[in-house]
Amino acid sequence: MELMDIAIVTLSTAGSGVARAIAAALPGAHLHGLAERVPGADVTFTDTAAHLRTLFSQGTPIVGVCAAGILIRALAPLLDDKRTEPPVIAVSADGASVVPLLGGHHGANRLTTVIAAALGGQAAITTAGDVTLGLAPDDPPKGWRVGNPEAAKPVAAALLAGQPVRLEVENGSAGWLTTPGLGDEGLLGIRVTAQAVDGDDELILHPPVLALGVGCERGTDPAELSALARDSLAEAGLSAASVACVVSLDLKADEPAVHALAAELGVAARFFTAAALEAERPRLIHPSNAVFAETGCHGVAEGAALAAAGPESRLIVDKRKSTRATCAIALAAGDIDAAGVGRPQGRLAIVGIGPGAADWRTPEASRAIATATDLVGYGLYLDLLGDAAVGKTRHDGTMGAEEARARQALDLAAEGRSVALVCSGDAGIYALATLVFELMDREDKAAWNHLAVSVAPGISALQAAAARAGAVINHDFCTISLSDLLTPWDAIRRRVTAAAEGDFVVAFYNPVSKRRRDQLPAAKTILLGHRPAETPVVIARNLGRDAESVTIVRLADLDAADVDMLSVVLVGNSETRLIRRGERSWVYTPRGYAKKWEGQ
Repeated sequence: MELMDIAIVTLSTAGSGVARAIAAALPGAHLHGLAERVPGADVTFTDTAAHLRTLFSQGTPIVGVCAAGILIRALAPLLDDKRTEPPVIAVSADGASVVPLLGGHHGANRLTTVIAAALGGQAAITTAGDVTLGLAPDDPPKGWRVGNPEAAKPVAAALLAGQPVRLEVENGSAGWLTTPGLGDEGLLGIRVTAQAVDGDDELILHPPVLALGVGCERGTDPAELSALARDSLAEAGLSAASVACVVSLDLKADEPAVHALAAELGVAARFFTAAALEAERPRLIHPSNAVFAETGCHGVAEGAALAAAGPESRLIVDKRKSTRATCAIALAAGDIDAAGVGRPQGRLAIVGIGPGAADWRTPEASRAIATATDLVGYGLYLDLLGDAAVGKTRHDGTMGAEEARARQALDLAAEGRSVALVCSGDAGIYALATLVFELMDREDKAAWNHLAVSVAPGISALQAAAARAGAVINHDFCTISLSDLLTPWDAIRRRVTAAAEGDFVVAFYNPVSKRRRDQLPAAKTILLGHRPAETPVVIARNLGRDAESVTIVRLADLDAADVDMLSVVLVGNSETRLIRRGERSWVYTPRGYAKKWEGQ
């Protein structure tokens, strides 16, 4: 099976280092941590047993960095059918021991080996087939599928008993099937084939030897492309389990129907340039001048299938058409490694990581960073990621080079990489999300237009400052940047005046810099014309980081000398209040509940 969305579960800070190392070694893994004990986890929980049972019931592979007994006691009531259970693995807090508890032949043994290698620990595998035979017939290498898993047990039993088992290899590279006992004779057998066949006395293994090339019009119904692909396979007597990848021209990298078909078949969608497909022209059965005029290659479906399957491949199904789609299938001489075929659709996640503290980072942001191959951002922000940046290719930028960073992130994603463009706070509040979309809108580059672009929100500085101070923005508020680098001061002044007249709580971003010292005092003067001198002002600096400070002053006492570019300034409205209780102070802005109380 292909292991995705693996849950790395840890219950304490003692095991969090090992858990993060495991997560870094397993693409698609997410860190699940016990609330208040494991900061910065992608997913948090409070009831360990209930959380483990939910994951197990959903079929999610579980790697518990904890005592094996915890996993056993939590999951024992759910153990019913070993043929359907997901992998469950226990890892000691020091990473020295890795033990597959459940799902050995559903990926747990392979996963255990990978984890042990990453940690330098010992894989304690006890499954008879793996230990004695050196293989598990029902848990083949990556990309292979088992056609009839129920036949695996008698085949393994025969081999363990020293009985001969037939091995018939019709397709693929079956070099991993080397255990003694496999040969030309035997009452039971293993058949390696791309054909859709039933096995009465043999285990059917489907190697990844078919490349499914597709083309379609923009907006094609996914059901139409799926039906065409399924019919093409069925008419040729081929098994969908031997499809290694769905492939097409890079102009289709953002086509939903192509990705839906790949997801349906449980394989990767990969894409080629027109030049790469045109190189296959001599092998095409149905070259088309019309297709060349539109795409730059003489065949999309056939060309992509052949390019993916390699130079020794052949078309086993030539181009077939439906109303809006085409399909072709190539048979490779050996196994197809989908990861080495063409390019995936490039992905760009514009990620807000909050003010800096790991526990202020949203699970969505953590997942975007965990699944990225490349991180682009101002060096300080990438440093704030800590262990989450381990194993990623870093592209550190400098302050002020925002456009260069956004362009670099787009270009890297256009190469087929999975890129996280890292911003502090929220990516859409005075950060780089807008710049990315502005560049895409202005330049209309084909390489950028087919990317999967997403925005992961983060806790903004104004939210963090308000929370640290109490409840400053609990009523109507606005944010204004005092930097005149991109916005003329006259426009900023008009906005400050409008906010003052509207009695909004105001959050000032970029309040001062070494060059700009006059804007904050000017804004203060405007606000003092519309609200009391006693109005509370919150100056929050380095939120969520070392040397964090939160200071509360009167509006009349606000001094630019106490503020820098690492600060955000919140100015209350005419109703904002300051509470002092002993050594503690809070600032809040009423919403009008007092009027409701007066009427009761």
